[in-house]
This record gives sequence, structure tokens and C-alpha cells, in this order.
Amino acid sequence: MCLGIPGRIVERREDRGLPMGVVDFGGVRRECCLAYVADDVSVGDFVIVHVGFAISKVDEIEARRTYEVLKEMSLLDELDWIREVADQGLAATHGAASPQPAEGTS
Repeated sequence: MCLGIPGRIVERREDRGLPMGVVDFGGVRRECCLAYVADDVSVGDFVIVHVGFAISKVDEIEARRTYEVLKEMSLLDELDWIREVADQGLAATHGAASPQPAEGTS
């Protein structure tokens, strides 16, 4: 299943010409690429993030409503694997080696 998670931009910067930022997902902060929404967002705005990329801007009410629905559906428990995928996607974007799977997983 593909899942976009709402979060609030708490930091914004350029990294080798690529708009990047830190997005807060209810207390969990992750670095995200802001290239798709760069002209429309600033610190404090809410975005939908999919695999490390902010794909759309969303208003705060909709972000909170989406977050609550995901929470009720127990889908926020899946954030651990989503975070891993996002970290791997960002590592690939920045030319770093992808993290190796944990022992006993494939």
C-alpha cells in the first residue's frame, strides 16, 4: 500500500541546489525533499510526504484530520517501515549507500 503521511515543515534549506527540509510527524522528525512543493511551502506549512518526498501542500485542518484517521486505523504503527523506506530513498537521492536490511530479513 502506498501511504502519504501529513507533517509540518519545521526547517527548510538548500542542499546542493535541492530544496530540503525537516518535517515533523507528530513528534517524529524526518528529512524530506521539498522539490515538488518548493514554490508553495514555507516553514510552518503542512505537507503530505511519501517515501521522503513532500508531494503536496495541505491545510492544517486536513493534515490533522488525516493523521487522526490513520491513527484510528492503526496505520501509524506502520511508520517504522515507512521511515526506513524514506531513509533509503533519501540516501539514494544524495548518492549515499543504501542501508543494508537487518539480519534475517530480505
